[in-house]
Amino acid sequence: MTIGRTAKQAGVTIDAIRFYERRGLLPRPTRSANGYRIYSEQTIDRLHFVRRAKDLGFKLDEIASLLALQDEGGAKAQVKKLTTEKLAKVEQKISDLQRMRDTLRALNNQCSGSGSIRNCPIIETLTSTNDPRA
Repeated sequence: MTIGRTAKQAGVTIDAIRFYERRGLLPRPTRSANGYRIYSEQTIDRLHFVRRAKDLGFKLDEIASLLALQDEGGAKAQVKKLTTEKLAKVEQKISDLQRMRDTLRALNNQCSGSGSIRNCPIIETLTSTNDPRA
């Protein structure tokens, strides 16, 4: 199957396939007599794996680790460890975002939204040397 058809079936761009090849996430394709790359169905499966892992927040180096474990018959404990680490990072991001939301909500509630910018609590907080999260 050609790179264009592979990209279409996997829902990625041709450039993404080439990039993943350079990063080692995809095996090098065979070449036809005229030099075209030829991809297998397994490449589409692998591209779906990469897309799903990216959708879950895994970075390319983490995806490479997961693929290596899959390719080499790694232990479930290793996969679980990588996933547990990713989950901890996601939970930290959620916590950070909730703190940001709470701070922005409080600042927004303090501002009347009318009049001149002078004495605007949002601007004053942003220009203050004190941490607005405190």
